[in-house]
Amino acid sequence: MAEIDTFPLSALQHFSFCPRQCALIHVERLWAENTRTAEGRVLHERAHEAGTESRRDLRIARALPLHSHSLGVHGVADIVEFHRQPDGAWRPFPIEYKRGRPKAHSADAIQLCAQALCLEEMLHTSVPAGAIFYGETHRRLDVTFDDVLRTATRDLAARMQATLSSGRTPPPEFEPKCRSCSLFA
Repeated sequence: MAEIDTFPLSALQHFSFCPRQCALIHVERLWAENTRTAEGRVLHERAHEAGTESRRDLRIARALPLHSHSLGVHGVADIVEFHRQPDGAWRPFPIEYKRGRPKAHSADAIQLCAQALCLEEMLHTSVPAGAIFYGETHRRLDVTFDDVLRTATRDLAARMQATLSSGRTPPPEFEPKCRSCSLFA
């Protein structure tokens, strides 16, 4: 699958939250910034300051490019920690930065799991867990990439691919979450 046939990792989070929002952004190329999106952009700009750090048993990569041909996604990981294992191998641990706080839905965990699946495909190693850092709480939420989350991520990626590749934007379905959308008019 060529890069032009892939969609951004962030589209998975958008699609999980709202398929219409995802299509408005990635098919119709609409975007409007509000306070929430501006805060998220600033948080990601800091996280994406390219570079690496090394400590004894820890290496930190920022703005690491990712792709997965099987999921049909590409993007940039905010941070990937590489932890040295007892056998000397380095195990990736992706960390996604989000502006708010933990949510009841799984959209953030799905986006992070997609990053793990990209790392597994690219590095031919297992990635059993990662974390989401929430800017509002200044805390990490650890996420285990179990079979249920992996299956949900793969299924969502396939549905997203089909929807976005069709070029059709799903009709609106008003819900309370719509009020916080930067595209709500």
